Amino acid sequence: MATTSDIRNGLCIKYNNDIYKIIEFLHVKPGKGPAFVRTKMKSVTTGKVLDNTFSGGHKIEDVRVETHKFQFLYSDGEYYHFMNTEDYTQIQLRESALDRPELMKEGEIVTVIINTEDNMPLSVEMPANVILQVTATEPGVKGNTATNATKPATVETGATVNVPLFINEGDIIKVETDKGTYKERVKE
Repeated sequence: MATTSDIRNGLCIKYNNDIYKIIEFLHVKPGKGPAFVRTKMKSVTTGKVLDNTFSGGHKIEDVRVETHKFQFLYSDGEYYHFMNTEDYTQIQLRESALDRPELMKEGEIVTVIINTEDNMPLSVEMPANVILQVTATEPGVKGNTATNATKPATVETGATVNVPLFINEGDIIKVETDKGTYKERVKE
């Protein structure tokens, strides 16, 4: 058993007969009244996001998990297929278990969180940044750079990312996976 002081991003807990992963949390200690923890949790089975508030010192049932490195192989539309990089076993996960599947390209190494009680995969954590090539975007207009203007660009995985005007087709960019936003252009 854990308490609210143990809450952190990525913690998996049992709540309402389901397993949830903490996405965001905020410890709040108001000037008047008891402290509490405001959380945003994502169900690992349905993908539904839930806002919840726990009172300070509240007991929560955490789930013991292991992390393993897996390589993303392919998607068949309904399932995403991964291979363990240590023993080459393969697993398949529904899209709801993935945080940003649209940014994942074949061959990407990800961390899969597995429940130690029943060896079921719970969720997939992508690296902090991914390197992707821009496949389609409108050309930038010279002299239009006085403000932080952006334009939509389609990357090799099919996702759309807002990029600065100077990015062209064929450029390689770094994208932050937690927000799905442009970070920088990568030099070849």
